[in-house]
Amino acid sequence: MEFDWLDAPFDLHKVMPKEIEESFEDPFSLRLLPEGIEDDSKARFFNLGKTLGDRGLFSLFWTDGKRYRVILARDMTPEEATFYDRKNSEQSF
Repeated sequence: MEFDWLDAPFDLHKVMPKEIEESFEDPFSLRLLPEGIEDDSKARFFNLGKTLGDRGLFSLFWTDGKRYRVILARDMTPEEATFYDRKNSEQSF
């Protein structure tokens, strides 16, 4: 998985690139495509994942299938953390 960090449009000091990459490598991460996207070339995806330090991160990203360009990264909200936990508990059965 290759990330493009050049001119990231958010503060890379609040969420470090290594943490974002870890959240994408989380085996339980959830990658979602919002509904209503008709043009795949402009599609933006969501990722909910956890770092090795158990920090829950929400990321908005674009990919061409090879490279990932993160547009926004922040801590998960309590609702997103609940959704992440619920979806992962559903998959474990």
